[in-house]
Amino acid sequence: MTEQRRSAAPAGREPLHLHVPEPSGRPGHHTDFSYLQTSPAGAVPRPPIDVSPADTGDLARALVRVLADDGRALGPWNPQLEPGRLRQGLAAMLKTRAFDARMLVAQRQKKTSFYMQSLGEEAIGTGQAFALEPGDMCFPTYRQQSLLLARDDISMVEMMCQLFSNQRDPMKGRQLPVMYSYKRAGFFTISGNLATQFIQAVGWAMASAIKRDTRIASGWIGDGATAEADFHTALTFAHVYRAPVILNVVNNQWAISTFQAIAGGEATTFAGRGVGSGIASLRVDGNDFLAVYAASHWAAERARSNLGPTLIEWVTYRAGAHSTSDDPSKYRPKDDWANFPLGDPIARLEAHLIAIGEWSEARHDALRKEIEAQVAAAQKEAETFGTLVDGHIPDPASMFEDVYETMPAHLVAQRAQLLSGR
Repeated sequence: MTEQRRSAAPAGREPLHLHVPEPSGRPGHHTDFSYLQTSPAGAVPRPPIDVSPADTGDLARALVRVLADDGRALGPWNPQLEPGRLRQGLAAMLKTRAFDARMLVAQRQKKTSFYMQSLGEEAIGTGQAFALEPGDMCFPTYRQQSLLLARDDISMVEMMCQLFSNQRDPMKGRQLPVMYSYKRAGFFTISGNLATQFIQAVGWAMASAIKRDTRIASGWIGDGATAEADFHTALTFAHVYRAPVILNVVNNQWAISTFQAIAGGEATTFAGRGVGSGIASLRVDGNDFLAVYAASHWAAERARSNLGPTLIEWVTYRAGAHSTSDDPSKYRPKDDWANFPLGDPIARLEAHLIAIGEWSEARHDALRKEIEAQVAAAQKEAETFGTLVDGHIPDPASMFEDVYETMPAHLVAQRAQLLSGR
């Protein structure tokens, strides 16, 4: 009787139930993107960099946009970049897309074990790379290769050797493909563990301030990883100590097969969590190169001026699979990206350059072919050092190297045993 009384609902009262978020589109049905809160291009105000975090609440709910559908750049967030700089941004995004396409095919050919594209997200890493300065440190996830490919001093051949785990792999086969590490480029070693880079970025930024340095940090996370405890820990430390850091949340709508609403993006925004933690926050069109650059530059200046951290939610769409181990057609419509309201970042910047008379379809086609040839040549060179297909992998004896400054006796003995057994 006691158990019955506990489980029975009082008269006139509905039993309790949980709300389980569902995506607005599944295979075989078109996605209803009306859930996506947008703002007209140029409509969102640009506050001074010393704005109070509490006064960015509206910015965390709106969507900072510069590029209109007709290619015009509108509003106070327009960074007024020179046409030459815009063409550089377009070239970097085309380079990233071409690199991704060839490496995806290479994985299918078993030349590398794994790959992750950034298809549809190229503007985010490229735009922020252009806004940062030499010496700043990025703590990326595994979909920010554009941070590297936007630079002229990072070799595609070297990046491909890491993917092929071959004899010229700078990581010597010790990292999963796509998990690059470039200290000289301010690109911290990628971790497969979700959300760790956020607390690492905040800690590095705090150390920079403690040392009275002038360099800032930039941390990256996906919408799904905001559900990790490290995300909230990072926000707390960044707020309390006013760490000079940009906290980037890439909301590409999907965490593998889980829709972003499961991580809490349904009734609020991810940028809103920053405001709640006392951090100035922006919600930005991640497929708008001009908006990405402008918001990144604003946040960077805020950090350099000792005004504290900024959290930026980049609204975009993961156009491809989560990785080469994923089949998105199993959980979402195949034509989702074609119907995504914010469009293709490359096509949008191309349209802007054409609209201002600084580009043409013929020049665009020529540039695309030139870049594709460069990527193909880099792959050909990288493959001369081996791929997984031909077995040219780092020497197993290298596992003993780069661990101790002076190798202990027991490891010297083990290494000698390995070499003598060949």
